[in-house]
Formats: sequence, C-alpha cells, structure tokens
Amino acid sequence: MTNKELSVLAYELRKKTVDVIMGAGAGHIGGDMSVMDVLVMLYFKHMNISPENQDDPGRDRFVLSKGHSVESYYTVLSEKGFFDYETYKNTFSRYGSEFIGHPHNTLPGVEMNSGSLGHGLPVSIGMALAGKMDQASYRVYTVMGDGELAEGSVWEGAMAAGHYKLDNLCAVVDRNGLQISGSTEDVMSHEPLAERFAAFGWHVIECDGNDMDSLDAAFSEAKCTKGQPSVVIAHTVKGRGSAVMENKAPWHHKVPTAEEYARIEADLETRKEELAHA
Repeated sequence: MTNKELSVLAYELRKKTVDVIMGAGAGHIGGDMSVMDVLVMLYFKHMNISPENQDDPGRDRFVLSKGHSVESYYTVLSEKGFFDYETYKNTFSRYGSEFIGHPHNTLPGVEMNSGSLGHGLPVSIGMALAGKMDQASYRVYTVMGDGELAEGSVWEGAMAAGHYKLDNLCAVVDRNGLQISGSTEDVMSHEPLAERFAAFGWHVIECDGNDMDSLDAAFSEAKCTKGQPSVVIAHTVKGRGSAVMENKAPWHHKVPTAEEYARIEADLETRKEELAHA
C-alpha cells in the first residue's frame, strides 16, 4: 500500500475504533486516535508479522506497552486478519470475553499482556537480547505513551538496551503531550526527551507521528541504524481526527455522547475523504 492509502486506512480504522468504544461504553479514545498512524505504518509496511507467520520464530515482535490504547491495537489486528472485527466489536469489554480492556495474549497476534505501564520496554529488551543471542534476524518494536515515561523501569530498560547495543530494537514514544491528569510537562516533565535517550546510548529519531511519510522515513532509518537501539519520538495529537477531542486531556478516557459521536464520525469521514482525494 502507498503511504496515501495507509493514511486513508488509518482514518477508516479510527472510525471502526470509535464504533467499538461506543458499543462497549468504555475505552481510551484519545490515545487510540493519536497512535493509530504508528500502528498502521508498522503493521502494513514495516513489520514482518501476519496471521500466516505468527508462530514463526523469525517473525518480528510487537509490544503495545501503552496497553490502554488496546482498542486501536485490536482494530488494526482485525484489519490485518488475526481475528474477526465484528466478533471483537460485539464482545469487547463484555463479561467472559477475551477482548478485554488491555492486550490479552490468548488472542492471535498479541505477544504479551500489557497495561501495567513501564513493562513493555524491559520485556522488549529481553526479546531483542534473545534475538541477538540466537543470531536471529527478527526486529522488536514497542510503543510507549509519553506519560508512561515517568516509570523508573523505562529508564532502567533504556540503560540496558544502550549497554547491549540492541540495534534490532525500536521503541516508539507516542508523544501527544497529554496524560490522564493533564499535560505531561506539568505532571512530570520529559524535556529534553531526545537528549535523555541519547545519553543512554540510543539513536533518536523525531518525526510527525500523524504523517505517514514522516513515519515511513523514521522506521526506515531505524532499520538502517547499527550498533544502537533506536527510539522514534512520534509527535502526535491526542484525539487526532476530530475537533471534539483533539488536544483535550479529558478525552484520555471518555465515551462520546450520541451528539459527540455523530460529530466525531463526521469529522473522521471528512478527513478521510480529503486524504483520498488529495
């Protein structure tokens, strides 16, 4: 798929994700919208992972460390063919369903349970280190929220990844600047974020995380980087796609009203059509 086609797909999957959240009456919609482009670019262009090779030792690994954005993750996995979207949509967050509110590794395509923030990077480092020891060719990707970076385990992991020169590891920070309690810089400041990762021995790439060309270039650069782990600081907009939600902290975990839902769906459709005809 071209990057333009991937951009259009990302908006279609945003709409599907909003439908899931409305049906379930629960979900982390703001982060779902900000991270969607990253997930689409990885799963449909850069990662060697599919339903056909999900048990192959040589597959690429992915860990959604910011597990509360599971709705966008499940939507992407269903679009990739790991499971049926309608089944997911109709059972998400229902009693007895495997489609729970954080990634659940009994489901096809999910490498690990996540949601306890700060764990995804250390586990991904273990996967990457195992790959080095086995002289395997797979790559490991993990997506973290920026609010998650306040967890000490993230920086212990960052130190270890730099020490072991894990160039088969690519971490992504969904840098939307907001967390459940407000601005990340007010809650626990991260800047200068690029310099902090660089100090731990990482190759740092900053990009527009809601632009497919920018993401494509960033992940291509990470693949070509040798002797260092890479981190993509993806500057995104929380609630991307609708003025109802964009850059508004309360939409971290908020279910739209019927009126808001109609406006959000219309905004997403408009942006999708604009991209399709650009």
